[in-house]
Amino acid sequence: MAKYRQGRINDSVAQEISMILRDVKDPRVSDAMITITGADVTPDLKYAKIFFSLYSGEVKETLQGLRSAAGFIRGQLARRLNLRVTPELTFAHDTSVSHGAHIAEILSQLDIPQDDPDEAEDDDAE
Repeated sequence: MAKYRQGRINDSVAQEISMILRDVKDPRVSDAMITITGADVTPDLKYAKIFFSLYSGEVKETLQGLRSAAGFIRGQLARRLNLRVTPELTFAHDTSVSHGAHIAEILSQLDIPQDDPDEAEDDDAE
């Protein structure tokens, strides 16, 4: 399968699952603020690893809720996407968003003096 097609399938699966999560009635999922950050579908379309980021709620509880709702999510995904095979879903917590926020916080706390462009021109002229 071509790389661009694989990327389109990954994007479509991630987008549809983020919309399907609004309909999940499990309080472990519906009460948490979940963002789907990506999907990695195997080339044979049998398995998909769904990456999610969590803004409120407990990771362990939300992961259990997502696992218990995986059948419902997979059924809805089959109805919404026209794929040969609907992949089995596994969920993984993605910490890249919180890691990026932590790095941004560290960088904002650094005290780096800014060079004055006028001084740089004066130094070159001498």
